[in-house]
Amino acid sequence: MSSSPAQRLRDPIFLLALAAGLAAFVVQSGELGTADTTHRLQTSTSWWTSEPEVFPNEFPEFGIHGRGGQLHSWYGMGQSLLMLPFDILGTFVQQLSIFSRYEGTDPEVRSIIVSYSTNILVTVLTALVCFRFLRQLRFTTKESVVGVLALLFSTSHLHYTQNMMENNYIMLLTLIGLSFQYEWLRTGSGRALFIGSAAFGLNLLTRLTTGLDLLAGGLFLALVLWFEHARRRVPWQRWLTYVKTAAPVYLGFVLIDRIYQYHRFGSFFNTYVTVYAQEYKHMYPNLPAKYPWEVPFHVGFFGALFTPEKSIFLFDPLLLLTALVTILAWKHFRPDVKAYIATATGLLFAYISFYARYTVWSGDFAWGDRYVSTAAELAAFISVPLLLRYRAHLGRAVWTAGMALIAISTAIQAASLMFWLPLEIYQMYTFGHPTFVIWLRFKNIVAFALGKMGEWGLNTDDMTYDPWDYVHITAWNFLPFLLRRVGEAPRWVVNLAFATWGAGLAALAWTLYRLRCVLSAGDFKEEHASL
Repeated sequence: MSSSPAQRLRDPIFLLALAAGLAAFVVQSGELGTADTTHRLQTSTSWWTSEPEVFPNEFPEFGIHGRGGQLHSWYGMGQSLLMLPFDILGTFVQQLSIFSRYEGTDPEVRSIIVSYSTNILVTVLTALVCFRFLRQLRFTTKESVVGVLALLFSTSHLHYTQNMMENNYIMLLTLIGLSFQYEWLRTGSGRALFIGSAAFGLNLLTRLTTGLDLLAGGLFLALVLWFEHARRRVPWQRWLTYVKTAAPVYLGFVLIDRIYQYHRFGSFFNTYVTVYAQEYKHMYPNLPAKYPWEVPFHVGFFGALFTPEKSIFLFDPLLLLTALVTILAWKHFRPDVKAYIATATGLLFAYISFYARYTVWSGDFAWGDRYVSTAAELAAFISVPLLLRYRAHLGRAVWTAGMALIAISTAIQAASLMFWLPLEIYQMYTFGHPTFVIWLRFKNIVAFALGKMGEWGLNTDDMTYDPWDYVHITAWNFLPFLLRRVGEAPRWVVNLAFATWGAGLAALAWTLYRLRCVLSAGDFKEEHASL
């Protein structure tokens, strides 16, 4: 029997999913966020139309030659697969006669449909899976909801909800993998193990380095048993079952990736990074012999930790709260929570170490270090439910410091949405390095609000960037404002966009308020027994 609307409005899980969907809706700019995602969308288009994967005029700035001299992108297929159905839908809608006069204008109709549909779907699913995983770790409903909200609003996950790189999709699949493989450990469910393994395997199609996430899944299970001192309680047959189920799934996805690699570049054994390095060394003989792994390890490693442009602690301050709570309350943690924190920390440093020597270890045009941001979010969001649970053990000073870090982190994530991400990168051409990006973003917000854009350091007479970019970095980065700034959409469309956006903001505020009321009124003291 289905629940009534009134009952759903008393269901914290429904309200949490609704809040996630509304949050993803109101932060969209209607664009894909970066050239990387635009290229991946073009790959989606090439699969079902006669259009090429890479247009000839894009080379050599983008693309590498593969079999038969054909240009291909240098990305995996994962995000292109994710966007494919929305690309088909968006292309169909864009070709309707009602949009004929708008054709060729940014943000294009197809991009609007793809960005809204994909980001809302991924965000809602992430919220539900994250809630499920926190409940499996025996956090209460209230603690779990707060943890999900921390992930959505107080980590860089919020920025990548607006700027659709691969990060949030990787986060979703990693959480699914952790949650369902952990269910297998507790229940022996073969179905759960298959689902978790498939999620980790699907991640490999997005970025091969997510093999680190795959290994982290197994490490998490082993550490749970280690901290429970239960190594002898689990017979070897269970681990044999794990290998027999997970290994074929992983190998299946690796095979799909290798077939895709062979189709493009004629080899089962190299990667697109190898092909990219070979072609660019041929075109530019002065490149270092180790390119694209020529950066000294200490530069990339400590750069991800401490540089003002990319420090993970500046872009995800909740990492500091995780460290603080862990140090002070470790002895009170459940074994599975200890295992998760150890796994997330290890995964974070594994990513930092792997990319430390990469030529663009910082992630290049991105908000923060995008290569490690997903791992940073996994380690960061857990701090808030931990702070809530162990408040009595931590004391008033830690609670106050924790609330301050939550507020600071939420403000930083909100600020990250205000302008298109290249703004501060372009300003660095004028201001130089090092640049404290977070502080500069807040200064830009104040300057723009006060009409003092002349202080931004953008020289429009001698621009080192595409002139069209100037339109995008001089508007609030939300769809109604961007439509008004570009000035191609009819006035009634702009007004309708503003009205819809305002209604979405009001609905989000009401949903969060309703969720707070439901959590305050609910009695969840006996929840652990029900699990």
